[in-house]
This record gives sequence, structure tokens and C-alpha cells, in this order.
Amino acid sequence: MRRILLSEKDLPMQWYNIQADMPKLPPPPLNPQTKKPISVDDLKVIFPISLIEQEISTQRWINIPEEVLNIYASFRPTPLYRAIGLEKALQTPAKIYFKHEGLGPAGSHKTNTSIPQAYYNKIEGIKRIATETGAGQWGSALSLAGALMGIEITVYMVRVSYDQKPYRRIMMETWGGKVYPSPSDKTESGRRILRENPDHPGTLGIAISEAVEDAATHKDTNYALGSVLNHVLLHQTIIGLECKKQLEIAGDYPDIVIGCCGGGSNLGGVSFPFLYDKIHGKEVRVIAVEPSSCPTLTKGEFRYDYGDTAGLTPFLMMYTLGHDFVPPGIHAGGLRYHGDSPLVSQLCHDGLIEAVAVGQTAVFESAILFARSEGIIPAPESAHAIKVAIDEALKAKEEGKRKVILFNLSGIGFLDLPSYEAYLSGKLTDFEYPDEKIKESLSQLPEIKL
Repeated sequence: MRRILLSEKDLPMQWYNIQADMPKLPPPPLNPQTKKPISVDDLKVIFPISLIEQEISTQRWINIPEEVLNIYASFRPTPLYRAIGLEKALQTPAKIYFKHEGLGPAGSHKTNTSIPQAYYNKIEGIKRIATETGAGQWGSALSLAGALMGIEITVYMVRVSYDQKPYRRIMMETWGGKVYPSPSDKTESGRRILRENPDHPGTLGIAISEAVEDAATHKDTNYALGSVLNHVLLHQTIIGLECKKQLEIAGDYPDIVIGCCGGGSNLGGVSFPFLYDKIHGKEVRVIAVEPSSCPTLTKGEFRYDYGDTAGLTPFLMMYTLGHDFVPPGIHAGGLRYHGDSPLVSQLCHDGLIEAVAVGQTAVFESAILFARSEGIIPAPESAHAIKVAIDEALKAKEEGKRKVILFNLSGIGFLDLPSYEAYLSGKLTDFEYPDEKIKESLSQLPEIKL
């Protein structure tokens, strides 16, 4: 069975909240001024109350609103594929499955959370949402959701990606989004950084600072984040819930679940429903894959840090490289975040999730193999998961074991073709961030006594 489809009636009606089952919850976000747990009133400045309630909820199942379900049904459930061509190319006894989230209207999994976030803001009367984006997948998804919900969208796009990926900017503008390269002259935090370095390449932390500042200084504006936060990962669990139904049809269950990991939304989305099984005694490995140039889970520290560069967000307990960390301009722009989801970080800290870092030339080599064996050009972010899926399939071949491997193809790479051109022409290089630079960045972290 090469393609496993679900009908519209199989669409999950609820999201799964892993906070109900985690052996240990992460410590709460802290107010950066008082260093005490953040209050609902603090969050109401930039978030609708419905999302705040989801952020702190420990209820296992959260109902998906009917209006959101109706929009989901236009592109979900997405298919699960058996990667028979890739298996043949690798000559592996492993079965490889991938969930194709690139078939959504914005070309990635991000629409799974942009639609509910725009919906909850709309019902509270919000007129505009400010956000950040790295490679542009989140900004595109939120611009689409804004068009569907009648909300204006302002996007601060990391400058290096703004320059590398002009068609993502055009996609956002086509859906009505206003896009600014970050750091920009539109906010005080952006202007301050530009005064220090007019050619700053930008980071997700800086773009978050600009979007949060924008939202906090305009009464009709809220902020939306495309990853990291609990409610974002909650919305993405529709991926893994569908996968479980599809693998049941195929008569399989994964030995390994793999997702690329920048902030954690795609990894959490595909893996959390399976981690429920693991927490309750079932054997399954979950692997987070990150770039060696931004090795948050593999070389960062598990401690409180700002979620942004300017220090406007609460302190989050997470694996971090330091909010001042400036990664190189790798082509997987969606994975260039200095921290990780507190939920993913806690699960990794407790040994329920593994993490591995890989270089971008090996990632693109895997992407090319996947494209030539499966016919799909993956986004550079998704290709990180492909790389480790291939590694695990080859390991199964060496061991003579029939492993079942599942990875999330979180997006397609049609708008990333300049990155492929750089690889095919031999211009793409690897960069492993020096340990001393990471130590320097970590030395600037706030000291929080637990």
C-alpha cells in the first residue's frame, strides 16, 4: 500500500494535549521583571484568552472549533505515503513512511496552527496580528489564515531568508500580508540593532522581538507564534493523530518517529500522539533532527532564557544557545531558532526524545536522493528528517532488522530551489558552530534560581 488515505469523516475532532500525560511538566514561564510565574493578565496583552487557556491546560483532549474543522477539511486529512522508491534505492528491509504535510495550501504544516490562531483572535475582535517568520512558511500560513478570517497580518521576516526566498515574500503579499525584513526600522528593537550593525542578517529571536513590540504597542493588534508555545504544538498534533489511524490501516506501528526541529512544532505534531503510547509503556523512539549550525538540543543548556533577542518575552525553561545567538545563514531558515519548545525540551531532558544534529550538505544530499526516488522536492527543513530516516534505514539494513520508520515531510521545496541550485553547483558549505562561541552566548543568559 503506497498511499494511505483517510476520508473527511476521519478528520480528528480534537487535538491531543501531551501536558495531561507528561511525567514531568516544564517549569512555568516567568515574568522577566519579577521573575515570578507569568500571569494570565500579562499574556492578555498580546494573546487571546482562548489560546492562553490552551497554553496552560492539562486537559488531555481539546475540541477543535467547527469553523476551524471546516477549513481543515479543505486539505485534511493529508496522505501518508510508503516510501517504496526510497526503500528500493537504499536496499533496506525497513519500511519507511512519511506524512505529506506539504500538500496544504501554504505548502507546509504551519497552516494547522495558523487557522485556529487567526480564528481565536477573530472571535475576540482583534483586527491585526503581528508575527515573525524564518524561511517564510509560518508567515505564509498566517497570511493565508488572515485572508480567510479577515484579519490584517504583519510579518517580520528574518533578513537573510527575506533575501534568499523572495517568492515566499510574494506568497505572503498575495494573501495580503505586509512583510518587512528583520531587523527593520519599524520597531525600536529593530532600529537599535540596525544602529549597531546595518548589515545584520537577522535571527528569529530578533524578528520575535519586533513582532512582540508591535503587538504590545498597538491595542488592536495581537501576536502569533508559529512554533515553541504549548498551544502551537497542541494544534499540530492533528498530524500524529491522523498518522496513527493511517498506520493502523497499513497494519504497522512505527519503531522510530522522526521530525526536524527548530522550535518544535513539526516534531511535536507528528510525535506527541506516539509519545502518549511511549509514556504508557509502548516501545517507540522519537528523534529530533536539528542543524549542526544551530544545535540547540544537542549543545544548548536546559535553563531559563528569553524567547527573543530584545528581552521582551517571558523567560522560558528550554534548551537554549542563548538569546544573543546568531546562527549562520543556512538554507533551512525555519530551524535557525536559539531555543526550543519547553515541552520538547522537557521531554528531551527526561529521555523520552532523542536529538541529533546534521550538516546541511548531507541534508541536501538526502533531499536529492528522496526527490529522485519519490518524485517530491522537500523543503530544506524537512530534508533534515529525511537524512536521519535514511541513516536509520541503513542501520536497519546493517542489522538485518525490519524496522518501521515514520517521518514528517513538513513542507515542499518549490520555493527553495535557489538553495538546491547552491547545492548542485557546489556552493553549499557546512558550518558547525564553534563550542567557544556557544559558551560565549550562554554566558549572557539570565541567572534564575529554581
